[in-house]
Amino acid sequence: MLFLLRLWLLVLTFSSMGTISTTTASITPANILTAANTTKPDCPRKCGNLTIPYPFGIGSDCSISFYFSVFCNTSYNPPRAFTMLDLGSNREADILEITESHMMLRNSRIASKCYNSQGNVTSENSLVFDIVNSPFTFSNNTNKLTVVGCDDYALISGYTGVLANGSRHQYNSVGCLALCSSPNELTPGSCSGLGCCQTSIPVGLQSFVITLLSLRNHTGPNISSFQPCAYAFLSGRGSFTFGGASDFAPNSLLNRAKDEVPMVLDWLVGDYNFSSNSRPTCNDARKNSTTYACQLNSRCVDVDGGGGGYHCKCNSGYEGNPYLEPGCTDINECAAGSNNPCSMVCVNTPGSFKCSCPSGYFGDGLIRNGTACTKIVNNSSSTLKKIILGLGISLGSILLSLCCWGLYVLTRRRILANQKARHFERNGGLLLQQQMSYDESVVARMKIFTIDELDKATDHFNENRILGKGGQGTVYKGMLTEGRIVAIKKSKIMAESPLIEFINEVVILSQINHRNIVKLLGCCLETEVPLLVNDYIPNGTLFQHIHQPSEEFPITWRMRLQIASDIAGALAYLHSSSSTPILHRDIKSSNILLDDKYRAKLSDFGTSRSIALDQTHVTTRVMGTFGYLDPEYFQSSQYTEKSDVYSFGVVLIELLTGEKAIRSILEEDRSLTSWFLSHMESSRLFDIVDTQLVQEGCSKEEFQTVADVAKRCLNSEGKYRPTMKEVLVEIEVVLSLHLPQQNWVETQHEGTKHAKNGVPYSSTLYLDNYSSNSAELSLLFNPR
Repeated sequence: MLFLLRLWLLVLTFSSMGTISTTTASITPANILTAANTTKPDCPRKCGNLTIPYPFGIGSDCSISFYFSVFCNTSYNPPRAFTMLDLGSNREADILEITESHMMLRNSRIASKCYNSQGNVTSENSLVFDIVNSPFTFSNNTNKLTVVGCDDYALISGYTGVLANGSRHQYNSVGCLALCSSPNELTPGSCSGLGCCQTSIPVGLQSFVITLLSLRNHTGPNISSFQPCAYAFLSGRGSFTFGGASDFAPNSLLNRAKDEVPMVLDWLVGDYNFSSNSRPTCNDARKNSTTYACQLNSRCVDVDGGGGGYHCKCNSGYEGNPYLEPGCTDINECAAGSNNPCSMVCVNTPGSFKCSCPSGYFGDGLIRNGTACTKIVNNSSSTLKKIILGLGISLGSILLSLCCWGLYVLTRRRILANQKARHFERNGGLLLQQQMSYDESVVARMKIFTIDELDKATDHFNENRILGKGGQGTVYKGMLTEGRIVAIKKSKIMAESPLIEFINEVVILSQINHRNIVKLLGCCLETEVPLLVNDYIPNGTLFQHIHQPSEEFPITWRMRLQIASDIAGALAYLHSSSSTPILHRDIKSSNILLDDKYRAKLSDFGTSRSIALDQTHVTTRVMGTFGYLDPEYFQSSQYTEKSDVYSFGVVLIELLTGEKAIRSILEEDRSLTSWFLSHMESSRLFDIVDTQLVQEGCSKEEFQTVADVAKRCLNSEGKYRPTMKEVLVEIEVVLSLHLPQQNWVETQHEGTKHAKNGVPYSSTLYLDNYSSNSAELSLLFNPR
C-alpha cells in the first residue's frame, strides 16, 4: 500500500513538471543542403566520408562563425569530424551528419546509476550539457529522453538560454518512469513503460542535466539480481530499440548507446542580441546587409520557436549554397537530358523554363501535366469538317440543354399552377368568388390574395418576419406592394368547420367595420391551409403590457378603463349590432392588440362562430384557453354570448390585479377567477389590486365598481351574467369620471341620438370626438 501511495505521489510530481510520454514518434530526416558539397574557396570539403557544407567549415575562416567550426581528426581511419562547440562536460563529440537544419552527434556518454542488494549506490554518472548563447538547441522534434530500468525514473532539467544580466531563461523539467518486477515482463522493441520509457524533451533547451532516481533503491523482490543499474540518455531519430533483458547485462547498453544512438542539435543563423534576448528574424536581418547571411537568388525563412534566427534556401528554379557568395545559380532545365520537361522546344529562363511546339505541331509542349506536341495533318478539307462537326455538336448540346431546362421550368410551373388551383378549389375559392359576385360590397372590403403576393410581402415567410406563434398557427409581418403593413396568419391545421360555413364566416368577418376590431383585409386560398390577411397593429398585446410592463410607459388606470371600454364596445357590436351576430369564443388579453395610440383592437377570430338572429347558442367541440373558459360551456359544449362575457370578466380582473389568468403552479389558488372571487367574498379586494394602480392614488370606489362588474361577469350561471351592452354602460360611467365634464355631456347626447337597440354607443362616439384634440389625448394617456 505504501509503495502504491509513493508511486501515485510521483506521478503527480511529474504531471506538475511536464508531460510524461511513453510513445516514440517516427522521425523523418531533413533533406541535406542542395549544395552540400560546396564550401568556401581553399577550404576542405570533406572529413573522411562526411561532407562539410558552408556555413560549417574545417579550419580557420572556413565557417560563418566559431560555433560552426569543425575539427577533422585524422588519427581515426577514416578521419572523424568533431564539433568545436563547447558541450560542457561532454566536450568532444564527433559529427555523424549535417542537414539543412540539424547536426547529428555521437552519444559519447550516458547517465547511469548502480545499486547493490542492500540498496546502496555503488556508482553514479549524471549527464550534463551546456551550449548557451550558441546558435544550437537540443532538438525537441527528434530527441527523446530514454530511461532503461525497473525501479527508476529520470528527470531532464534545464534552461533555454542566458540573458544579458547573466540570469537564465525559462527553466523546464520533464520526467519519465520505467518499472518492472521480472525479466519475463520485458518485451524487446517496446519502450512503453515496462523496463523502458521515452518522452519528448522541452522546446529550445541549451543547457540541461539528466538525473537518475529510484523508487526503492532496487530493493524490491529480485530487482537487484537481474537489474542492478539504470540508464538514461538522449536518443535521436528513433534510433534506439529496446533489447529487453539483454540491455541489463553489464556494459551492454553503454557500448550500444555510444555506437548506435545519436543525439540531434537544431541549428540556425543570426547573432544573439543580449539587449532583446533574441536573435534577429528575417525582417530584422535584412536591415543589416553586412551580417545578413542569405545570398543572391535565395530567400530567408524564419525559424519557429519564438527566439528568432533564420535559415536560407534557394529560390525555386535555382540551386547552390544560399549562404555562400555569389548565391544560388539558375537551373538549366533544358539541359537535363532525359529529365527535360519539354517534348520538343525548350527555352531556359531565369528560375524557370518555357516549352513550345515548332511549326506544323500543336500543343503546349509540356511532357508532364500538359498536352506535349502533336503533328498537324495537312488536310484543310478534313480539318474544316472536323471544326464544323465540333461546332455542330457543341451548339446542339447547348440547344438540347436549353430545351430541357425550358421544359423543366414549364412543367414545374404547370405543376405549381395545378397545385394552387386544387388548393383554391378545395378551400372554397370558387364559392367565395360566387359570394363576391353577388355582393359588390364584399369586393370593396376584402381581397383574394395570391400566394406569390404574400410570399413577396413576407420575404418568402422569413423567420425574421414572425410576429408570434400560437397553438393554431404563426403570424408574419408583411408589406404589400402598395406599401401597406399587414399581419398574415398561417394556420397549422385546416379548420374543422364545413367549407360553406368557413367561406360564409370569412365574408361576414370582412363586413365587420368597427374601430376596436382588427380588420380582415382578405385571404389566400392557394395554399394547403388558407392564409388570413389582417391590419397590422404595432404596439403588441395587452398581455405583454400587463404582465411584462414597461417601466418607461406603464399602463395607467385611465388607459386600462379605456381599453376595457374599447373591448366591451367591440363585443357588444359583435353580439347585437353587426349584420349577423358573432361569438368570438377566445377572448383573452393576448388576443387584444394595442395600436399606436394605445387603443384596443380585438383580434384572432380563428375560433369565432356566427349565429342566426333567432339562435341563442352554438354547440361545438370545447375550444378556448384555460383560465378564460366559461365553466358552463365546458360542461354543456353550448357556447353563448354570455360565454364571451365570462372571458371578458377574466380580462377585467387582469386589468385590475395585474395577475395572469393561470397563476403560478406553486400558488394555492391557481385559477385567477377563484382567487379573485374568494377575496371579494371576504371583502379583501384592495389586497389584490395591482400595486402600480395603488401607487397612482386612484379611487377605491372605482376599483370596487369595476370589480363588481367583473364578479357579475364571472357568475357560474350564464343567465345571471350581464350582457356586453350593460357592461359597456357601467364601464363608461367609471371612465367618465376621468374626462372633462363638457366633452362627456356632449358625447352622451350624441350617443343617445345614434343609439341602437336602446344602447348608447358613447364609447365609439366619444373616441371620435376626443381624438381631434391632441393635447387632451396626451393628458388622457400621460396623467400628471
